[in-house]
Formats: sequence, C-alpha cells, structure tokens
Amino acid sequence: MLDAIVIGGGIVGIATAYQLVRQGASTLLIDRRDPGRATDAGAGIISSGGDPNHHDPYYRFVGLAEHHYRDLVTDLEGDGCEDTGYSVCGSLWVAVDEREGAEFKRSTVGIPEGNGRGGLAVVTPARAREIFPPLDTVTGALYAPSTARVDGRQLASSIEKAAVSRGLKIRTESVDSVQSRDGSVEVTANGELISAGHLVIAGGAWSQSFSDALNVQIPVGPQRGQIIHLDVGDVDTSEWPIITGMTEHYMVCWPDQRVVVGATREASAGFNPVTTVEGLMEVMYEAIRVAPGLRTASIREIRVGLRPLSQDGMPVVGSVPGHPRVHVVTGHGPVGLHLGPYSGKVAADAITTGTWSSEMTAFGVERFM
Repeated sequence: MLDAIVIGGGIVGIATAYQLVRQGASTLLIDRRDPGRATDAGAGIISSGGDPNHHDPYYRFVGLAEHHYRDLVTDLEGDGCEDTGYSVCGSLWVAVDEREGAEFKRSTVGIPEGNGRGGLAVVTPARAREIFPPLDTVTGALYAPSTARVDGRQLASSIEKAAVSRGLKIRTESVDSVQSRDGSVEVTANGELISAGHLVIAGGAWSQSFSDALNVQIPVGPQRGQIIHLDVGDVDTSEWPIITGMTEHYMVCWPDQRVVVGATREASAGFNPVTTVEGLMEVMYEAIRVAPGLRTASIREIRVGLRPLSQDGMPVVGSVPGHPRVHVVTGHGPVGLHLGPYSGKVAADAITTGTWSSEMTAFGVERFM
C-alpha cells in the first residue's frame, strides 16, 4: 500500500508530492491535466517583506510562504533542477494620476525616500521611469528590491522532475471515485482500485467535485484570469521589475523582451478557459494607462487560467472532518504561486508527522460547516 496519493498536478499538488517523497513517503500523483489549469497560465509575484510572526493568520501565512521559497529553490538545485523559473527582480508600485497620487501619499507615510538601490523606498518619478522606461506620468512610486517573480509552468516542471528523481509515480488520468476507510483511503482511477495511507485533494478549481463522496462541502470554484504576454522588441528587459498600480492588475517583466500583463478576475465565467474581447480589453487598457510606452509592443501569447477561489477568498488547507486521512489543499485564488508551495510543505509535514501545524487552523474546511 502506498503512503499517499495526491490528486492534482498543479503547483499545489506537485509541491505536496515533492515534499512527501523528500520525506521518504511512497507517493502517487494522479492528474488529468485539465485545460485551463491556473499553474500553466500564471506569472507569479512573490511579494517581499512578509512577516512570518504576524498576528493575523493570513499575513503570517504569506510571510511563511515567502520565506519557504528560499528553501524550496535550494532543495531543487540540490536535486539538479537549477532552472526553477524563480528570480528576485524587485517591484515598483506606482500611481499615475492626481487621485492615485493622493492615495499613494497616504499609504506610504513613514517610508523613507531613496534611489531604489537599497531597501524599500519611495523613489522620484524620474527614477521610476529609469527603472521601468515604459512609464510616463508618475505621481508616486515605491520600490521594493526583494520582490521575486516565478514562471508557474517552469517551477512546476522543475518540481516534478525533482520529485520523479526521488521516486514519485505519476499517472495521467481521471479519478473516478474516492473512499475513506479506517486506516486507509481508496481511489478508483481508470477502473483500478488503489489504496494508500493518506489522500491529498489538490485539484485546484475542480476540487469541489469530491464533496459528495466525502459528505463535506469544499466551496471552491473557478475564477478565470486572462493574461497577455507582450513582446517589446529589441530592448534589454533583464533589469526591469514587476509593476503594480492602484488596481489589482500587474506587469511581470522577463529577460527575453517579454512583459506579462494581467489579469482579469472573473468569478462567474465557470469552467470555460477561453479568452474574451472584454477581458483582453480590460487587461490592455490598464497596462497602457499605467505604462503608455507599451503601446507599440506586439502580442506574443495569450494565456487563460482558472484559479481555485474559495467561498470566502481564503485558502482551504487541512484534514476533512470525519476523514482524518483525507486532506484538502486548494482555494488559493490569485496567489496560488505564492502560497501553493508552502501549503504543500505543510500538508506533507502533517501526513508524515501526524500533526497539522497550528498555523493552518484558520484555513480548515470545517469553517464552512
């Protein structure tokens, strides 16, 4: 009998499986590779400055997840996977009109001014345009040098490679049913019954499909995100940072003359991973409003992903009430690439030690019962 079965091969599922095999647990990952998986579309922002000792459970989670990335990258490099898609690039938070400038000033009271070469600092508009040339009018700019970016596809691929090298087995198929028994769990996949000591449901936006079998509500559904990859031509983008404005949109710059702009947050689109005129217009309008210099960029690629969004917008991490050997790790919404790898570590630790970290108490599925 296996020690664990993980359902779902996105960033959360593969991170959980990797941590399990690192700790010596025999593990099978089953993933049907649904079109629209959020990990395959994501260009993640790993925010800096999180406090792992924060009094609020969510912000503590964010801080712990940020710190975990350093250990994860080190572990992957030790397993021969150096191209993780993760790098520290810095970020600029900018305001571009008078109203936004006033809000920016209220939000940055007490933060020192600087040139962007040291720690967190308010920089001048001229310095902001030097850091990111496509900007034009700037009424406020805050530079954070420790912010990192991550390519979801590349990171998941690297983790999978490392996990397989440590003995992870992967099957590309659908799980037809799950059952929880005393001392074990059983899943049926492609007509075959497979037993294990533990089951992890990390099915992203599709996790709710297991609710009925476990007689528990897993209130997670798809939030569609449309993302555009721009090509800025013969320009050196290797030092360009992440750009965020006063809305939820962002720009993530990569060294290959690529600026990724996104993203929509569509909670009523259902399981429909398609691009729409309205969604693309929203993303492009905001990108050009903040950085008019991107007007001449060409479109290299458009991606769409279905993020797993919970009913209350918070992650769902913990054992299923009444089924102590079944664990749910999902619901990270638009911050899956930030929180997902650490969630996998916590879940793997809980399985191998028999105890969930108290840090996860606020995120259990029982809060919906």
